[in-house]
Amino acid sequence: MKIDIWSDIACPWCYIGLTRFDRALAAFEHRDGVEVTLHSFQLDPTLPDAYDGTETQYLARRKGLPEASVKEMFGHVSAAAASEGLTMDFDTLQVANSRKAHRLLHAAQQADPTGRLAHDLKLGLFRAHFTDGESVSDADVLVRLATEAGLDAGAARTALDDEGFEARVAADVDAARKLGISGVPFFVLHEKYGISGAQPLEVFTQALAQVWDEAHPEPAFATLTIPGLRQDATGPACGPDGCA
Repeated sequence: MKIDIWSDIACPWCYIGLTRFDRALAAFEHRDGVEVTLHSFQLDPTLPDAYDGTETQYLARRKGLPEASVKEMFGHVSAAAASEGLTMDFDTLQVANSRKAHRLLHAAQQADPTGRLAHDLKLGLFRAHFTDGESVSDADVLVRLATEAGLDAGAARTALDDEGFEARVAADVDAARKLGISGVPFFVLHEKYGISGAQPLEVFTQALAQVWDEAHPEPAFATLTIPGLRQDATGPACGPDGCA
């Protein structure tokens, strides 16, 4: 079963949503048969590499909201994060453009097609941004996080300005637009079902089971049992590996 996830590093609900999804997938009995692909999305592609102000000031100006309302929203998000064992410090958060980080994630995906490296790097980027107060547009920070996740340092630094990876980021953003995705996180299961937002763990758990069962239906017939016989109505047959 294929699952595609669109998210932005600058999105706190993306961090929470991926954490909840990971928990659901870890407990899913068919997890080894699930292929997860992370896709790029940018909430604000116009951001500079460095913003001279706090996250509260940035959102208040961009959304036209009072700073008090923004802080109240952050309190709600921080509480939701804490319920998942995550720490979010919006006072030290550095507002920065996430484009280079997304290029790096595509480099990680190329280096490890299983997606494990990209997944670990994504979590490292989330922690750096929301917990550690680091800039996710700073080249040295990005290369360090990439090498900690397992990507070669030289490959990581080259990826930051690589036009090929930039094209992949743009393709992800364009694919989201064509699918009608305007907010993240957004999860697409089996190229058929969409789940919007950081849903509760139970929603992801039920969705995985439901979509898996639909993609792998049980046979439409039952084995016939003949009265008076000690075995069901099956007998010798031939298959791809030979005949019994």
